Amino acid sequence: MSRRTISLVVLAAVFVAILWFAPTVLLLLFAGILVAVFLTGGGDKLAEWLGLSRVGGLALFALLLLAAFGAFIAGAAPFLAEQVDQLWRQVPEAIASLRERLQSYSWSRELIQNVEPKEVASQATSSGMSAVSMAAGMVVSLGNAVIVLFLGLYLAINPDAYVRGFALLFDPSLRPRVRMMLRESGVALRGWIGAQLVSMAVVGVLTWLGLWFLGVPLAPVLGLLAGLLAFIPNLGPILGAAPAVLLAMTEGWSLALQVIALTLAVQTVESYLVTPTLQKESVDLPPALTIAAQLLFGVLFGTLGLALATPLAAAVLRVTRIFYVKGWLDDRRASDRMDTDPARHPT
Repeated sequence: MSRRTISLVVLAAVFVAILWFAPTVLLLLFAGILVAVFLTGGGDKLAEWLGLSRVGGLALFALLLLAAFGAFIAGAAPFLAEQVDQLWRQVPEAIASLRERLQSYSWSRELIQNVEPKEVASQATSSGMSAVSMAAGMVVSLGNAVIVLFLGLYLAINPDAYVRGFALLFDPSLRPRVRMMLRESGVALRGWIGAQLVSMAVVGVLTWLGLWFLGVPLAPVLGLLAGLLAFIPNLGPILGAAPAVLLAMTEGWSLALQVIALTLAVQTVESYLVTPTLQKESVDLPPALTIAAQLLFGVLFGTLGLALATPLAAAVLRVTRIFYVKGWLDDRRASDRMDTDPARHPT
């Protein structure tokens, strides 16, 4: 067995072992790579516009992000925190109101009666444990967010060193191709992040304005929630629309239907106009492939896998198209045609 084959087998075995025993590590590493791609993309643009060095552009971009975050905390955060608190209190009330409305229909009354009172009581008695679990989950999530942030910052400061270091794990004959694959993955991720940020902003602003026009309460925080959840294509908008529909139902079915129509209109603009226009050059993800990747990673790795499924699919798809389809299959087909050409094999 050659050194090239041995290196591939060893790395594949290590990857499968980590994926089997600690998949969250790989997902957090990929999240850190996303942060690094975002930071380097913004830093490189500033360096190009202002004539700075790469590190100078990265530092300036990080400072601008910190300043923007500080301004948001000082200005909009108190208002949004109050709205989030109201949303937290009104959603259960909206669910109770929906339950009362459904009681008036025979088909839904039987469905509601399937919920046993004993089960509801047992869930109520375990609310204290649920609160503790929720608090522990928030602490873990905050710790993971800090890890991802610092990981992305370190990767963004000197990405070439990590690319070269990862390539050294392969046989020398494979190292140039590995470095090229990593660069192409970075191109795909940068294009996806840029397009996704614009799409999230469009979804958030249009949802906020539409809900405000319809008179739905808490329109700003609902728009912000819709914009943030738009990071998860296809499934995120459904999750983001649910609180708005529930609150609209307290005002009547007509308003709820208008909110659903608004959500469909916003998603049509985002899915068929904004995203294809922004992603057509860097990455083109078929909707069916996106949903399949989300379902697979959601089942295997939970919420974190669902959130990261789309950018991971974008990177894998670009690398597959360039190095497997065009670089190997198409070249092999061309060589096969040449080998079977009668002109090359005269009798």
